[in-house]
Amino acid sequence: MSALRTVGTGPVPRALPGLDPTWSRTVVVPDSRGVERTWHLLDNGAEPVHGTLVCVHGNPTWSYLWRHLLAGVPDGWRVVAPDQLGMGFSERLGDDDPPYTVAERVADLGRLTDALGIDGPVVSVGHDWGGIISLGWALGRRDRLRGIVVGNTAVAQPPGDFGPPLIRLAHTPGVRPFGCVATPIFVRATSALSSPALPKDVRDALALPYGDSHHRRSVGDFVADIPFSPGHPSYPAVATIAEDIRDLDVPALMMWGPRDPVFGERYLRDLRDRLPRAQVHRFEGASHLVTEDAPEHVDAVAAFLDDLLDPPADARPVAESSSGGADRMWTALDARADDDSVAVAAGGATVSWRDLATRVTALAAGLRAAGVRPGDRIGLLVEPSTDLTTIVYAAWRAGAVVVVADKGLGFAGMRRALRGATLDHVVGRRTGLAAARAMGLPGSRISVDPLAAPVALLLGVSQHLDGLVALGAGATAGDLPEPDLDADCAILFTSGATGPAKGVAYTHRQARAEVDLVRATYDLGPDDAFVAAFAPFALFGPAFGLASAVPAIDVTAPDTLTAPLLADAVAAVDARVVFASPAALRRVVATREETTDDQRAALAGVRLLMSAGAPVPLGVLEQVAEVLPGAALHTPYGMTEALPATDVSLDQIREAGPGEGVCVGWPLEGVSVGVVPFGEEAAGPLETAAGTGEICVRAAHVKDRYDDLWLTQRRSTAYAGWHRTGDVGHLDDAGRLWVEGRLAHVVRTADGVVTPVGVEQRAETVDGVSAAAAVGVGPEGTQQLVVVVVGGSASSRRSGPRGPLGVRGADLDLADAVRAAVGRPVAAVLVADRLPLDVRHASKVDRAEVARQAARALAGRP
Repeated sequence: MSALRTVGTGPVPRALPGLDPTWSRTVVVPDSRGVERTWHLLDNGAEPVHGTLVCVHGNPTWSYLWRHLLAGVPDGWRVVAPDQLGMGFSERLGDDDPPYTVAERVADLGRLTDALGIDGPVVSVGHDWGGIISLGWALGRRDRLRGIVVGNTAVAQPPGDFGPPLIRLAHTPGVRPFGCVATPIFVRATSALSSPALPKDVRDALALPYGDSHHRRSVGDFVADIPFSPGHPSYPAVATIAEDIRDLDVPALMMWGPRDPVFGERYLRDLRDRLPRAQVHRFEGASHLVTEDAPEHVDAVAAFLDDLLDPPADARPVAESSSGGADRMWTALDARADDDSVAVAAGGATVSWRDLATRVTALAAGLRAAGVRPGDRIGLLVEPSTDLTTIVYAAWRAGAVVVVADKGLGFAGMRRALRGATLDHVVGRRTGLAAARAMGLPGSRISVDPLAAPVALLLGVSQHLDGLVALGAGATAGDLPEPDLDADCAILFTSGATGPAKGVAYTHRQARAEVDLVRATYDLGPDDAFVAAFAPFALFGPAFGLASAVPAIDVTAPDTLTAPLLADAVAAVDARVVFASPAALRRVVATREETTDDQRAALAGVRLLMSAGAPVPLGVLEQVAEVLPGAALHTPYGMTEALPATDVSLDQIREAGPGEGVCVGWPLEGVSVGVVPFGEEAAGPLETAAGTGEICVRAAHVKDRYDDLWLTQRRSTAYAGWHRTGDVGHLDDAGRLWVEGRLAHVVRTADGVVTPVGVEQRAETVDGVSAAAAVGVGPEGTQQLVVVVVGGSASSRRSGPRGPLGVRGADLDLADAVRAAVGRPVAAVLVADRLPLDVRHASKVDRAEVARQAARALAGRP
């Protein structure tokens, strides 16, 4: 053990936000050069019953970066966060002392922890340049190492990368002395990367140890010690650490700020390649200082530590397909490979089963020949069409993973989603590829259509579909190895209606289980061609083995579907089944008088309608029944993570009668639905009538995980084997599920919990009210129930998700009528010009935005 001399309490000169002064201490330990050095460190002093976290900051921060972790780790874990020598409040080097190298810093950290007696189980934690040093330290303690945690960092330059531009700039000899040492530009710029800006007292605290050029010397030395080329003195040590961590066989967690302009996606990808077992959580909105920008990082580390002690078991159901495990998403397509009838009608084109099967096989072989590997992710920027169907099934045959983020997310939402999906390839037409360029998406570019050479060069296109088909010509289905059933096949993004869109990962087994469930539930047979006016089902025709048509609309804007367009799509494939969203149905009803006799005859031949994505009001279904007089109307309940979960028909809704919320029926075969009653969370999901709470679902077709949202995934599976939907509702005595809103939108008053949907339904019975939103205003636990209503026709509720709503006070008569209808205390009734709806479904109200604008209106602010 290295000699240790405790000097006393720490030298932090004043109280700092979030920093417990009892954590601060200084010790003297000889460095690797034999010189006694005074270290400052923060130490929570906990008895390390389970182990010790050793947290290493980067440049130009200090141990203050870890204050939230020191305060928030579970009991039984000690946290030690030293200031690296020359940094924070540790001792500065003398004018004649050469800068420390990476190898020396790793060795000095080891001498410090040895001197501190940290000899039990350890978890290394590092951020920025502290990442490589903490990992180097961890490699020397493999026998005690229990886990690894890293924030935004890098251990190597990925191939073709020249280093982070901002760091290269700071590394420049003419810039480094001025920007890093003589002035606080580099110090202050680091905390300025956060958006929204960190509080001034926190920014000042981060910069506190670096008040003059003497105290900033090591800031410049750290930058100079970054080895951008093999001739650099620290290059061998960094290269060795970067390679050796590949052999670490311990759990790892990567906490990532995706808005980091320093360590971007390519560095995360490199780290994942070296630590393939690592769990990743991207903290939406966080930048470089992820521990500052994302307070939830403490929850992530705490959960990670809990899992080290008690690894979770996977209790989810596993499905076998209807053919005993042999079916894949393309099995039915292969079975109809000699069929010349229409398989898909979309985008103004049709393709037969024979041609689709041939082209899918050739394209899959061409993709493999062009370097697409199993597990590669392919971003799809192609509108629903026969080409899109071909690409999806060819990608699956090639073992690739399709990534789908529809334009209903908006440009910024698509950019965030696709940049975070770690794409290897992007497929699109010219406009899609131009968007990919504007978004800065990674990966090779594949064009749907051949492009002129200058355009292809500008967009970075290396292949087009016809060329890939030619490359794979002559291949047979037997030439293509089948991917593992438990390998990923798709990343689908949620609508983002209640927060940033989440990537939902499905395996081949889970996707096949969904197809089998839908086919069995609705008794889909060979003659049941269908129309998909609902994005999730637009690609499922070949998987069902059924001819399919997509109406001549943008399926990501479902409220553009008219009755004539629906009729034309039905006629194109003689469809008997229709999938459509609630918004699409409203528009179909509104335009039913525009249909011709032939179109009405086509619609009369539909035997089944399924509408999902949002609750469908009974009145809308009654009107749809007039448009589709021969159809059984069903409204399955589900979500991107599990669709469908329950089902109910129009007749069954009528039978159920009015209730609190929307009746969505009974769980489907093989699906379990439970509710966790409010205030009884410890009980877990209950599958009987037991009050209102969060709805949970368990089934073989439930998502595999949220992509790169490890903490979110862990929370969603907090009840073993169940998926927490984030919806709230109740089961009635007949076993029917009633949906009452979103958990995030529940109003928590002093008198208890109020769910929004029932309040809204009753408010909408008032004459002159076409739509309503029930929201909570004020602090949680003492919120006041506020009802915001829209007058006029039902069409007036349609709007985009952003912008002023025109919220204002309601007249006395209207307010009294709404209060009487609602039947519970309402603090205020307000009127709005419109309600903000999501783009994908054009049905889900953003109640959080309504609450925000209602609060401003009630406070007298515009």
